[in-house]
Amino acid sequence: MTEIREILRRDLSEALKAGSAERTSLIRSLIAAVENAEAIEPQPGDIATEAPRRRLTDADLLAIVTRERSELLAAAAEYERGGRAEEAARLRAHADVVERYTTLFEREPS
Repeated sequence: MTEIREILRRDLSEALKAGSAERTSLIRSLIAAVENAEAIEPQPGDIATEAPRRRLTDADLLAIVTRERSELLAAAAEYERGGRAEEAARLRAHADVVERYTTLFEREPS
């Protein structure tokens, strides 16, 4: 599998160059979700810059991206129920962008 971090960072760079604040924010959120999942609780005596990181499997990464998409869709449904269709549409569009990353796992073998 092509490293999803590389793809996210490349896409972030493209979003920044394009001046797309929403896409930039969304991709940064995905990168943060991956980095948070890699974090290992520091032990006494660990130096923060040398903190170990967990190596995530493709299944872990797929679960993270899928969860992020599900959260966007759930939030969109809440906005829709609250009569805020425009905000709901924006979040659904974000979920569609996130879905692109789930397809990476379907196309490439681990």
